[in-house]
Parts: sequence; structure tokens; C-alpha cells
Amino acid sequence: MIPKTLVQCLSGLLAALLWSDAQSAALFDCLTEPTQTVDISSPVVGLLEKVNVQRGDKVRKGQIIANLESTAETASVALALYKSEMTAPTITAENKIKFAKRKYERRRDMQAQDFMSGQERDEAESELKQAEDELKLAQENKAAAKLEWQQQNSLLKLRTIRSPFDGVVVDQSLYPGEVIEPSSQKKSILKLAQLNPLRIYVILPMSAFGKVTHGMKVDVYPESPIGGHFIGTVNIIDRVVNAASGTFSAFLEVANPSLDIPAGVKCKANFPITLEAPYSMHPEKKSIHAHPLENNKLIK
Repeated sequence: MIPKTLVQCLSGLLAALLWSDAQSAALFDCLTEPTQTVDISSPVVGLLEKVNVQRGDKVRKGQIIANLESTAETASVALALYKSEMTAPTITAENKIKFAKRKYERRRDMQAQDFMSGQERDEAESELKQAEDELKLAQENKAAAKLEWQQQNSLLKLRTIRSPFDGVVVDQSLYPGEVIEPSSQKKSILKLAQLNPLRIYVILPMSAFGKVTHGMKVDVYPESPIGGHFIGTVNIIDRVVNAASGTFSAFLEVANPSLDIPAGVKCKANFPITLEAPYSMHPEKKSIHAHPLENNKLIK
């Protein structure tokens, strides 16, 4: 029978050896998550005419994913554009100015030679000023028409729903033919999950607190069948520690431009940190959740 003291010594030695291997690489379980999940709706009331995507589809930022019926709004834009391009009022006012100016100059010269009264000259001068005011009014109306066209065009754009980010369609709540009312409870058309960048959720032991820093580069290894090796960047570190478990959370950001890495996949995160030795080396009293990186098993 092996003495108890010898068993304890061997256990302590084994734990120390494992701890020594874990000094340069601390590996923790993690989970991929969407950066955000958003309910997509319309800011205006209208009839849903078309939904261009369905559940499971990948979407890109700026992609048109739904359209509201917009016949009246399109006509309003066309009318406002026509008004903004009208030139007849301005041309008419300019011609009136030319005529009034010639008339005023003739009467001014005749009045200077005492062939005409000063009153008639003043009337011609008043007509010239009135024509100039009409030109200014025509120019202001043209500018106002251009602003009205911009306003109508903006209202029309509100009836085209675009994706705010790169991601996937998680769910669809409304279908073509249904009326969208932003004030109603059932107001979302689609639910989208942002997958670029992808967020990695990691639970870390208290011994890693203060050693994991913002901007730190971390190796991430998704489980099969995804596999592979990705580089994540620490961007969120919780400042509230769970006293019961002695752990805290951190979030990494991984570039996922092709959306190949799905959310909800288990993974391993390899932090380039050195952890403090545990208080106890007995196997039955585990005080750390890190274990050494096993390259042959994790890297494809």
C-alpha cells in the first residue's frame, strides 16, 4: 500500500508540472455569439410590398432587404423634381426686368430734358424694382422646390429597408401584404444577427483579472466541424467578479467578413498570459480552469 504522504507528494508534483506548462499559454472554453441582434422594422406606416430575404440568408450592410408600397411617394418625388427644374418663371422675370430697365432709362433721359414729368419717371423706376422683386421671388421658389424634392426623396427612401450590418436573417415576422404600423406590438419585419465582427464570450478565473487587457490578441480555435485558427481581440472586460465562482467575463472580437463562422459554436481561447499559482495543489481542490494548449489536438 502506497503511503498517503507519498500520494500527496506525487499529486503535488504532477500539478506543479501541469502548472509549469500552463505558464505561457492559458486555454479557456469560449462561445461564439452575434455582436448584436436587431429587430428590423419601418419608421413609417405602409403596406409591405416585398421581402427580399428569408430566414438563414446572409445579408450585407446596405443591402435592400424589404420594400414598402411607394407608388404615391414616387409620384410626389417626380412632381417635386419637375417643379425644381422649371425655368419659365425665372426667364419671364428676367425679361420683365430688361423691359422695365429700358423704359426707366428712356423716361429718366426725357425727364432730364423736361420732356416728361418726374412722376412718370418715378412710375417707371417703380416698375423696374417690382420686376427685380419678381425675379428674386422666382429664384426663391425654385430653391424651395429643390428642397421639397429633397424632402420627398428622403421620405421615399424611408420605404426601402436596408440591412444595417453584415449578418444573417434569424427570423421573419411580417410578410408581403401586411400593413406595418410602428406603434403596434408586431412591428418588426425581420430579426438580424450581426456576425461581422463576431463576438467571443469567455469566462476567466480571478487569477487572470488584471492580466487580460483591452486590445490583447488571443488565439481562437472553434470546435469541429468549423475548426481552424482565428485571431481575436479583447474589447470588453467585465469589472464585476462573480464571487460565488471566482470568475469574470471577457469578450473578444473576431473579424468574420465571409460570415463563415456561425454564432453558437463552442471554442477554445488561448490567452498569452501567466497565471498565479493556485492556493492548493491537491487535485480534489481545483482553483483554476486553465490547462495547457494541446496543439496537435486543436490546430488543423
